This record gives sequence, C-alpha cells and structure tokens, in this order.
Amino acid sequence: MAGALLTGVRRTATTALLLILVPVVAALLVAACVLCTPVSLATRGLWRPVRILGFALLYLLVDLGGLLAAAGLWARRLPAGRDGDERRASDAFDVLERLLRLLRGAAGRMFRVRVQVTPPIPEGTGRATAPVLVFVRHAGVGDSFLLLQTLLSEAGLRPHTVLKRALRADPALDVLVGRVPHCFLPTLGGRAEDAIGDLAAGLGPGDALVIFPEGGNFTPRRRRRAIASLRRRGLRRRASRAERMHHVLPPRDAGALAAIAAAPTADVVFVAHTGLDTVHSARTAWSRLPLRESVRAHWWRVPASRVPPGDEARSEWLLAQWTRVDRWIADHAGPDATHA
Repeated sequence: MAGALLTGVRRTATTALLLILVPVVAALLVAACVLCTPVSLATRGLWRPVRILGFALLYLLVDLGGLLAAAGLWARRLPAGRDGDERRASDAFDVLERLLRLLRGAAGRMFRVRVQVTPPIPEGTGRATAPVLVFVRHAGVGDSFLLLQTLLSEAGLRPHTVLKRALRADPALDVLVGRVPHCFLPTLGGRAEDAIGDLAAGLGPGDALVIFPEGGNFTPRRRRRAIASLRRRGLRRRASRAERMHHVLPPRDAGALAAIAAAPTADVVFVAHTGLDTVHSARTAWSRLPLRESVRAHWWRVPASRVPPGDEARSEWLLAQWTRVDRWIADHAGPDATHA
C-alpha cells in the first residue's frame, strides 16, 4: 500500500512538472528562433539553441503522448491473469517502440544521428527466437534509448531492461516500463543481483535482457575511480587489466553473473558502439551537436554452450569480452571520442 501511494505521488508530481515544462520550453524555443535567426543566417551557423530546444520540446510532447497512450491502455481494462498480463506488456512494448522510433527520427533530422550496425541484424530475429542476454557498453547521451529502439524496431525483440532509478522521473517511461518486465537500480530493498536474476529467469522466446555492466556512462574520471576501487579490494590483477582498457570501465560482475546463472540457456550478445561517446555532458552537447560522424555499433553473439561454467571462470570471460569491446572502440572511434 505504501509503495502504491509513493508511486502515485511521484507520477502526479512528474506529470505536473511535464505540463509546466511544455509551455516554458515552447516559449524559450520561440525566443531562440527570434534571437538566433539573424546571426545564424549571417554566419551560416548550426542553429544549436534552436535544435536543442526544438528537440527538448518534441521530447516533452512525445512524453505527453506516451502518457495519453498509457491512459488509453489502462482504460481497456484487460482481464486479470497471465493472458491479460502478456497483452498489457505487448501493448506497452508497441507504444514504446512508436515513441522511440519517433524520437530517433527527430534526432536524425536535428542532430544528424545516423547509425551503422555491423554485422547487419539478420532477418528472422524476433519473437520466435530463443531469449538472449544483451551486455552493452554505456557511453554518451541517449545510448540506452537508441539501443532499445533498435531492439524493438529492427530486431523485433522485447527488451527487459535494467535501468537507473533516476529515469522514473520521466513520467511516460515510468508508466510504460512499469507495464513490462523491468528492474530499476538501485533497488529499494534486497540486492541488485537478485532483482536482475529474477528478471532473467522470466525470459521467454523473443525476449532480451539488457544490462550495462559498467554501471554508468564512461568518463576518464569514472575509469580512474573504478580502477582504484579494484586495487582497494585487493583485485590487483583485474585492476592491471582494466588499466589497459582505455575506452571502457571495468565491468561489474554481480548483475551479469546473476543473469547468466538465472538464464543458462540464453545466448549472450555483446554490443560495442562509438559516436555518442563524444556527447557526455551539457558542455559537450553544445559543442558536438550536430554529430560530425555516424554512430557505429558492432555486436557478436556467444552461444550459451560456449559460456564457461562457474562464477570465477565467467568473471574472467566477461572481462576478456570487455577487452574485445575496448579494442573495437579503439579501432573505430573518431578523434573526438572520450578515452583515457
């Protein structure tokens, strides 16, 4: 009961804030258009304030549309039970896919976000396939949303996602993700790895559990802190290996190992990407948008039968896979990419 009350209060507050922000950002966009037009026309500038405020307004409107769609789903009053739960989740995934596809299209037009995926996602990937665990490098603003959109729209998979609790401040995301299998971290009670294991254990055909093993966006400062933490814990060999990786944080084992143990028949997909790692703060967003280069992503799939048994062996294997992620980024990152 207390949890439901807190959820209701949070969603009421974030929705009220959304309704306030829409006219405020719209007014700022009009002002930016008036003030920037003479300068941008004279200098053939990139209209950065207009682009950023325009996308912010669109994001808020899409969020509002997501809330209205969620209200429509709630009004349908599907029957209780397993069939009703699966139908509610399927409807929520459909809404999320449309919203994320709209935002990706807008990001392409406003910020020149173009994505190249290698190897191409094979036809036939989708809801008839066995479940997979997707371990992704985390770097750059919006990489998690871009990944979810790719999984939903191009791969036809249903992402069961581990997200930061701070994202519940987005009212539409809060409501829609609440209707599909998910896990917000940090958990309010219990261990994070237990919550991730429970989420992985519920995977079915066409499902993908998405984890960012680094636990946060890559920055040189976070990398130094992560390596120092390994040394304080006596993991000197692991710290030395992490020092040789210049584009990624050392992966945190607990969640990934819990997912593998809970879904032993699931294949594991690793995803490396670069392009968005040039945008990791408000300052870099201002200076690096629109993007000068395409976002490049590369993935490989490890069959469940090739995942080693035992936590210790799997920990070493995960670190070796992350070394491969780092090497790929080093070979394909642009000169502006963030690195140690």
